[in-house]
Amino acid sequence: MRIVTAVLLAAGAVALAGCGGGGGNSGGSTTTSSGPVKIDIVVKGGKPVGGITRASAKKGQTVELVVHSDVADEVHMHGYDLHANVKPGGTARITFPATISGVFEAELESRKLQILELTVR
Repeated sequence: MRIVTAVLLAAGAVALAGCGGGGGNSGGSTTTSSGPVKIDIVVKGGKPVGGITRASAKKGQTVELVVHSDVADEVHMHGYDLHANVKPGGTARITFPATISGVFEAELESRKLQILELTVR
């Protein structure tokens, strides 16, 4: 099964390389077909720099959400119901396997401010 998956992924990568499209990820996130997805978000003045980060992951990938903040709050990854506190000038990390398909948001909980829209396919 792993060999079949690897062959299909390789074939898809070759097909996509020929397309020449320029689609990139916004918000400083990195998405790879097999490795972890790291999403970095900077919060200044209680708001995400550059607005809401939009990122994607494939089902089964590991997602690492890293929030650097100048305000204290709780980072809440909805759908997966994961939480991490962040202190002013600190960093919060939430790492999880993307096991649920859909579109999910992360927010600064007490401010009710969305900082991330994550699509898992």
